[in-house]
Amino acid sequence: MRKLLIMLKMIPNILTFGRLVLTIVFLVMILLAPRYYADGEIPFPGFLDVAFILFAIAGLTDIVDGYAARKLNVTSKFGRMVDPLADKILVCGAFVCFAIIGQPKLFDLGPGALTAIHWLVAAVLIAREAYVTILRHIAEARGVNFAATVSGKIKMFLQSFAIGTVIIRMAHVQTATWGYWFTTVTFTVMLVVTVISGIRATQRPHGQKAK
Repeated sequence: MRKLLIMLKMIPNILTFGRLVLTIVFLVMILLAPRYYADGEIPFPGFLDVAFILFAIAGLTDIVDGYAARKLNVTSKFGRMVDPLADKILVCGAFVCFAIIGQPKLFDLGPGALTAIHWLVAAVLIAREAYVTILRHIAEARGVNFAATVSGKIKMFLQSFAIGTVIIRMAHVQTATWGYWFTTVTFTVMLVVTVISGIRATQRPHGQKAK
């Protein structure tokens, strides 16, 4: 019985580790995607669909491991630190991979403009996550509660939605005009919310001790 309880309490950490593994596979698939989707040809249309499914599963494990940790009463400083890190690797890694392969395409912009936009988006996301991570480490070191906020959760949802948008665009609607507009609006909203959530993290009260 005791061994069973120990195993149950390990479930959240196992899910987090599983998300890291899925993340690595997902990022590798993004980097390999151009060879399957060159010049609008789709010899293997299921490739990015599988990548999308892996991404969705990784996102679900993020929800499940948090729920499991609370239900099993095994929330810990380790979980509060490692779980956000896994999210950052998934999201920031995806946008870095998009920049490397030159996706998404936007209207008739040339390679130079697209490269600048892709790396700017990745840089904004990485800068925000690095900044908030530093704040979280400082807060945790002082015993201050720095749990996720509503704006942070909305930011994560929009970033995940943007990643899904790019994958579906690459797989099924590469040259549709509405796809260009949809992606542009999605990225713009995501960047605005990302910056705002970073600013709100700075404005959070840091004097409340974690309970």
